[in-house]
Amino acid sequence: MAPLDLASGWSPLPGFDGLEVKLLASDLDEARRCGARSRMVRFAAGALTRGALVHGYWEEVYVLCGDMFALDRPDAPSLAPMYSVRPPGTPHGPFGSRNGCVLLEIQYFAESGEPFNPPV
Repeated sequence: MAPLDLASGWSPLPGFDGLEVKLLASDLDEARRCGARSRMVRFAAGALTRGALVHGYWEEVYVLCGDMFALDRPDAPSLAPMYSVRPPGTPHGPFGSRNGCVLLEIQYFAESGEPFNPPV
């Protein structure tokens, strides 16, 4: 296991001004509805997304640092650490960040239709 390099390897996230992505692992195949992807997403300070997103896979999101808010609720920011799970077909967004943030996203297709729920 090697340390995670957070200083390099970021790329602009296509279609999202002010957002960058760092792919960690992926065999996600949306057409075949299988596989999984883990990636980090970085919002620049003041970045805003446009429109709601909907996809056919599960998505678990961890706000690792910074702040993120839904544009329809700017007075209720999600401050790190924060966790959210979105079942397939769940509309979410648009989002913004006042001071910037870093997210860890885990996206996957689940045969059982249920996300992994570790014991508490």
